[in-house]
Amino acid sequence: MGPGDPSLLTLAAVEAIRQSQVVAYPVAAPGGESMAASIAADWIRDDHQRLPLVFPMVEAAVPRQEAWIAASGALQSLVQSGQRVVLLCEGDSSLYASCSYVLLAIRKNWQDCPLKVIPGINSLSAAAAAGQWPLTLQEDQLLLRPCPEDADILTRELDEAAANQRVLALLKLGKRWRWVREVLDQRNLLENALFAERVGWTDQRISPAREVAAEVRPYFSLLLIRQQWPDVLP
Repeated sequence: MGPGDPSLLTLAAVEAIRQSQVVAYPVAAPGGESMAASIAADWIRDDHQRLPLVFPMVEAAVPRQEAWIAASGALQSLVQSGQRVVLLCEGDSSLYASCSYVLLAIRKNWQDCPLKVIPGINSLSAAAAAGQWPLTLQEDQLLLRPCPEDADILTRELDEAAANQRVLALLKLGKRWRWVREVLDQRNLLENALFAERVGWTDQRISPAREVAAEVRPYFSLLLIRQQWPDVLP
């Protein structure tokens, strides 16, 4: 579904919803709101059957595994009954996506299930575009990862990135931004980093990292860090 802006849905995604009879989407808890469903709201019709699937936001393995297996079972039953089903996914369907685990569970139990995975705009690309911030140039490398848990790991990543002309993309900043900002400040990198949160939503924030105070930020926040530019530029 892309990161938030409904206009970033691909034609393929809109057509898949149009042709479906059942629209499934993730929620964090029973009765909870679905970001993916809200992004796709303009294309979900009254005659669509809606199927919220609970994917708990917890670190424990068992609740997550149980949720993936339960979701895959519910979707398989609908498909086997002749229903055409779409499972909505925030961002891109293959990048840190809950639906990827459902895909693996379905493939494990029903290898011949008719499936199609439709790619979407990810928050990383959308943030770079919104900030008019070239993500990679020429021989640049790109490392995409969740934000490290401590400053020592981030420091090592920055050292390796500097040695290899590598751009760092850190997802899920949240509460970590308080100490991440300090690390960047110590290395004089605040000017060369782009901060983004809630990309694609009406309250999105895209700004140089130096303009963002050292405080807890939303879960859906990210950081793009460039330590050097290619030799050949306009």
